[in-house]
Amino acid sequence: MTRNLLWLSMLGLFVLEGSIMHWLVPAVWQAKVHVAPHFILIVVLYIGLYKNRHTALVYGLVFGLLQDIVYSSPMLGPLSFSMGLAGYLAGLTHRRTHASIVFSMIVIAAGHLMYDFLVYGLYRLFRVTHLDLHWVFFHQMLPTVLINLLFALAIYVPIRKYFESFAAAKESEPD
Repeated sequence: MTRNLLWLSMLGLFVLEGSIMHWLVPAVWQAKVHVAPHFILIVVLYIGLYKNRHTALVYGLVFGLLQDIVYSSPMLGPLSFSMGLAGYLAGLTHRRTHASIVFSMIVIAAGHLMYDFLVYGLYRLFRVTHLDLHWVFFHQMLPTVLINLLFALAIYVPIRKYFESFAAAKESEPD
């Protein structure tokens, strides 16, 4: 039941990413910077932090492939690969240190930047984009990371309680 709730909530976030978020970003900002919501990526990073790296990898691959297909990526696979790898690497920090809000936000920011750099690198490698890295970093990556960190901060308490309740339910199951 709890796993189905996670899938359904991530599908809802997927729909929100592509539909309503374009109306929330002011038109003045869209002329100067490009802000893209990556709510699914944030949840995948949380899955890596609070569940395990293999589950984050699967969710990242599935929802990244869904984004590759639905949002007409010029190639099939870079978003899937980048999101899966970011979730997996975030999962490597699972239970290695005390998970505080500061540590979680640092891991999410680093994972998000890694995701953006991987996508940019793959697009640059296959000559899909010819934009300069300096321009892309300051006009696309940094604003996107900041907006998505606000989202990550807003859902920190509910998602942490959700994963803690999931872990408590798993521990209380009889073997």
